[in-house]
Amino acid sequence: MKQCYTMSGGNIRWCFIVTAPSVNRVNRRDTALVIAVAALWGFNFVVIDWGMGTVPPLLFAAIRFAVVSLACFFVPRPPVPLRTVAAVGAFMSLGQFGFLYLALHLGMGPGLAALVLQSQAVYTIVIASAALRERPTRGQVTGTALGVAGLFVVALAIGGQVPLAALGLCLLAGLSWGAGNVVSRAAHAPGGLAITVWSATVAPLPLLGLSLLIDGPAAVGHGLAHLGWHGALSTVYTAGLCSLVGYALFNRLLSRYPAASVVPWVLLAPVVAMASSWALLSEAPGPAELAGAALLVIGVLVAQGIIRRPSPPDGIQDLSSERTRGAADTAGSAAAAGSRG
Repeated sequence: MKQCYTMSGGNIRWCFIVTAPSVNRVNRRDTALVIAVAALWGFNFVVIDWGMGTVPPLLFAAIRFAVVSLACFFVPRPPVPLRTVAAVGAFMSLGQFGFLYLALHLGMGPGLAALVLQSQAVYTIVIASAALRERPTRGQVTGTALGVAGLFVVALAIGGQVPLAALGLCLLAGLSWGAGNVVSRAAHAPGGLAITVWSATVAPLPLLGLSLLIDGPAAVGHGLAHLGWHGALSTVYTAGLCSLVGYALFNRLLSRYPAASVVPWVLLAPVVAMASSWALLSEAPGPAELAGAALLVIGVLVAQGIIRRPSPPDGIQDLSSERTRGAADTAGSAAAAGSRG
């Protein structure tokens, strides 16, 4: 808000800018929370790849969300329409992870899958802009564009190293996630745990049905019989930490801030995934992957206003403009007096 004061007997006006905290800016505590979520989700890709083993991918995803769904016996249903809960589950659970698990099964590496999945940031901001009228700031657009540039750097470098079907499925997973982000944002459900838990109930049966249809009953039975301790530990991590904790925090933040203020932070997840794949799976990233990860990090910092072009303070700009306007008014008055004389 601008407040201006005119000195008595003079033409000079002093203007001050009084700024209120912006609802678009994520505070420090919530920033730390969303960074922790990005770290949990980044490591998630390695854990999924490690735990899947001989279990069919859609069955493995169904087991994950069946475990998450058990929490609905202890968590009250969120105060939003059932169609909203179903939509969040269809996009963020069923669609996103159905496509992602299939992409990993078809040969997409964990680090690369994490990177490509971050196309969700672009999808989210575009869909939110159209559906919710949440116009991103110039910094958010610039930062997201840098992140997309990072994705293109990696995509151009991998060439034919990754099956085209796996790449396409991963992009569809990103689209599904982006749509789910917007639905969750529009719901404004208080807290995040309730909608995370109840929306997860949408996924298990369709995923199991698709697995029976695609893989066959014999493969499903073999997968259940040979889940093993590594599959069980993977499910505990993905269902407990990534879904119950991670998505609960993420959905809560989406209910408090515009999507464009929260989503770019998730672009840090591929950095964690690539580092984890390097350390645990010996998948050393090449120059393109490192360059893409660097662009992603820079994009996050730009989108959140941590890196920005320096500009003169608004108060100085306004004072300068007021002085210029005052000088112009004085000159105009003098010219008019001269013409009358």
